[in-house]
Amino acid sequence: MTSDDWGIQARWIDADDQAREVPEATIQRLRQLIGRPPTDLEDRAPVVARPGQDLRLGRVAVRCEDGSRRRVDGEVPGDFPLGYHRMLSRNGPGRALIVSPGRCWLPHDWRAWGWSVQLYATRSQASWGIGDLADLRRVRQWAQDLGAGFLMVNPLHAVAPTLPQEASPYLPTSRRFLNPLYLRVEEVPGADTVDLSDLAEQARALNAVAEIDRDAVFELKREALRRVFAAGRDDGFEQWWRRPDPTVVRFALWSALAERHGPDWHDWPADLQQPDEDTTALLVRENQEAVDFHAWQQWSLDHQLREACQSMVVVQDLPIGVAGGGADAWSWRDLLPTGVMVGAPADAFNTTGQVWGSPPLVPWRLRESEYDAFVESIRATMSRSGGLRIDHVLGLFRQWWVPDGTSPHEGAYVRYPSDELLDIVALESNRARAVVVGEDLGTVETGVRGALTERGLLSYRLLWFEDEEPAGWPEAAMAAVTTHDLPTVAGLWSGADLVDQREHGVSDEAALVAGRQQFLARLAPAGLAPDASADDAVIAAHRLLARAPSTLLVATLEDACVDERRPNLPGITGRANWSLALRLPLESLVEHPTALAVAEILRSAVSEPRGVPRQRRQPRQWRRSTSC
Repeated sequence: MTSDDWGIQARWIDADDQAREVPEATIQRLRQLIGRPPTDLEDRAPVVARPGQDLRLGRVAVRCEDGSRRRVDGEVPGDFPLGYHRMLSRNGPGRALIVSPGRCWLPHDWRAWGWSVQLYATRSQASWGIGDLADLRRVRQWAQDLGAGFLMVNPLHAVAPTLPQEASPYLPTSRRFLNPLYLRVEEVPGADTVDLSDLAEQARALNAVAEIDRDAVFELKREALRRVFAAGRDDGFEQWWRRPDPTVVRFALWSALAERHGPDWHDWPADLQQPDEDTTALLVRENQEAVDFHAWQQWSLDHQLREACQSMVVVQDLPIGVAGGGADAWSWRDLLPTGVMVGAPADAFNTTGQVWGSPPLVPWRLRESEYDAFVESIRATMSRSGGLRIDHVLGLFRQWWVPDGTSPHEGAYVRYPSDELLDIVALESNRARAVVVGEDLGTVETGVRGALTERGLLSYRLLWFEDEEPAGWPEAAMAAVTTHDLPTVAGLWSGADLVDQREHGVSDEAALVAGRQQFLARLAPAGLAPDASADDAVIAAHRLLARAPSTLLVATLEDACVDERRPNLPGITGRANWSLALRLPLESLVEHPTALAVAEILRSAVSEPRGVPRQRRQPRQWRRSTSC
């Protein structure tokens, strides 16, 4: 479907394949929010190309990223360096030239299985009330021992350093920095010189509570980390901080100001909302101790995450957006409109539609800024761990904009420059040697999956969603039984998920029952007896999953420990979404017979080449060749 000069689609096809028209009032309001694109944008916006592509600009001089100079006469030479370059004009530096390989990095003939980890929920006896990066390291070691080739983890991004703590991993303050709640305090450099026993005792007592109390964890960890920081700074940090990355400085400054003025920069004094370069430098000096502390936490997080990953691929999740009052929005306020949020129109799984709480990036402003915000976000998320899952990858093509004060029904799709965004993803994937998965669930418009496949992004297929049996699923995919927004196998089989939905206000009884029956029908090929146990159902579901020829097979830790509760019930308030700890501590999980059975089923599946009997070839596993 076509869009206007603002990128707005006046007509669209809904989940029932019915044509819809956007009300004129919505179009006019969105045009005001977006702003008219400048008439000379096409003369200034970056050129995103691949080797062998004709730029159609005649002969141009290019200053390459490494400082060297090349000339392009029409077609980009096949040996032209990949990267971010600058075309030169008579008046000086001209348009950016971004040269991409056009396909994401993926090891040849690689197949692997892994665990999907909600890290906050994965607690050990040593945790301080919440799963942390030391727990992720333990899961990684366990997974490697079982023959896994990767992990997939919930977004680990930073939230505001204030109370109450944001629970949803999908509404961060920044997609470039990490959440200090995931630090293992005792492993921060210098912690061994400080007495933290009083705080540790209080924090570990929180492990006995089924629902994670982020606010209590935050207060205890903040006090502990301040004690360690005050006791003396590690030489490694001091050396790193002598020549700081300006983006780290700005994030640390935002964090320091948020502690004083609140988590939404719109509520700050006017002179702090849009500080210029000189004012920013002054603010850093005035808040130096706090800025140093927040930077030190990010330095510590980076080290602990790298240690947690080691040589294994850890697929980190990239949320579709950020909090409108947060650190990234403060840095990129010119790219984000106020008065509108990203969401989704109604479909079979959410009949009222959704609003996700994140403001969208204005497409033409994103192009005008040479995609810096997008590049920094995906680079920061994939570079440390060798993998990236793009949540709602359809958002690279179009996003459902919902003006404030209206319902999701009154929104409209706004188009994005998907070809250029996908080629940038491919470039960053190759630079980081990172596997990329696109979460393409739900209503997918024609052409999207073809575009993803062409660029080497793995699709995402779920047993609960697919009408076709797993044996017919594509190879270029990550395959799973369920995901964080859908029932666990145990919850579905026992009916506990149905009870959970009823208790939390999902009142359409006919739809609830029909939805459960639809999911149960996916288990029919397993031939489960009606009186089969939940453990039997989990194992049977993963035997079905093992038939998929997909590149990656993944099982959730909730299913591994036969947990009846899904991590998130979308659109529901009053439930402990994103705050439910696993029913078993990590020490018990790693010995659970159902977890071990699932691991063996998936290990055997990926060890057997597609279409070739297992005895013809020894099991193989690929791991990253360099430390993450």
